[in-house]
Amino acid sequence: MAKTPKKSKSRLWFLVHSWLALPIWFFVLIVCFTGMLAVVSQEIVWLADPAVRANKPDADVDRLSFQQVLDALHKAEPDMIVDMLRQPDGSHFAVVANVTLPDGTSPTLYVNPYTGAIQGKTPDFDFEAFTRALHGWWLVPFTNGYSWGWYLVSLLGLPMLASLVTGLVVYKKFWRGFFKPVRTGHGSRIFWGDVHRLAGVWSIWFIAVISITGTWFLIQAILGDNHVTISTRPIVPVIAREDVPQTTDGTPAPRIDLDEAVRIAGHAVPGLEVSFVILPATAYSHISLSGPGWYPLMFQNASVNPYTRQVDSQFRISDRTPLEFVTESMRPLHTGDFGGLPIKLVWFFFGLVLTLMVFSGLLIWTKRTAQATAAALKRSERAPRVAQREPTLETQP
Repeated sequence: MAKTPKKSKSRLWFLVHSWLALPIWFFVLIVCFTGMLAVVSQEIVWLADPAVRANKPDADVDRLSFQQVLDALHKAEPDMIVDMLRQPDGSHFAVVANVTLPDGTSPTLYVNPYTGAIQGKTPDFDFEAFTRALHGWWLVPFTNGYSWGWYLVSLLGLPMLASLVTGLVVYKKFWRGFFKPVRTGHGSRIFWGDVHRLAGVWSIWFIAVISITGTWFLIQAILGDNHVTISTRPIVPVIAREDVPQTTDGTPAPRIDLDEAVRIAGHAVPGLEVSFVILPATAYSHISLSGPGWYPLMFQNASVNPYTRQVDSQFRISDRTPLEFVTESMRPLHTGDFGGLPIKLVWFFFGLVLTLMVFSGLLIWTKRTAQATAAALKRSERAPRVAQREPTLETQP
């Protein structure tokens, strides 16, 4: 018996509904692909731009200290104000210096850590910033709190986590699929189906990490936009005017150099490997130093009084609450930015596997939906003809 036109129309509407999900699939695919690139974007910039590299002129040359880098910058431009010095994770990267020039511009400079020479400056929007902004919030500006692009991307953590759970339920005894070969010569649908399952099995841990940390970014935005904080980081008060020592002519006394501040901070915060130095913005500001400690997913901080040599504030790993210990680990776990190049390559590889899994799922879904659409259209074309041939009561003998 032929299907009624009503059922055929219902099937067509269902297929239209299925096709409307196509933009969502592409959105997920682009987010995965850009996330994969964002993990190694800093290394890609290093390959493309020689100014980013820490070229060693001689095998016997040692790296400069933060104070020596600062002296080299002031020698190159005496009127330059250095706001911050940063050593990226990896000895092959140049030191990054945020400065303010006499003309009022504030470029970010690349400084050779062996010679102190200024090798170049970052563009206003480089490849690293572009890929991370495209992946993280789809370039939607932050005009009033977190952008809707941030919410859109971080919301994917929920369906991704749900797909992981449902996939494990559907794929019985999934552990048997770790070394199951991909079948070729049986059609594209079987091939991409095997690729999808194989990529999914090997990416179970990675999908769990990405989905959980991605969901945290959603929670972080909700808390931030509602002015709720869970941080116990102490607020560093400015140095009181009367506590700033002065010379005989009434000007503030000279500050300690950065190397002394690094030494003091390292003594007060055991295990601190200083990679960020924020210089005092005024005569009443501290020297702020931060860097990783024994736990690579989290930075430690110290604020050194540049006159008294006292650590007026510190925030160690042991000072975090259990909740902070978890939440502050989310971002480096999501980006793979906590163990140097080896960890980044692992995250890049599994990001590629995840992208391939989404792509294969997109192909399977598209082909299945296309075949169902073609079949439904054929049935809808045949239905009127069949109805015309069917005998009625008037024509029956």
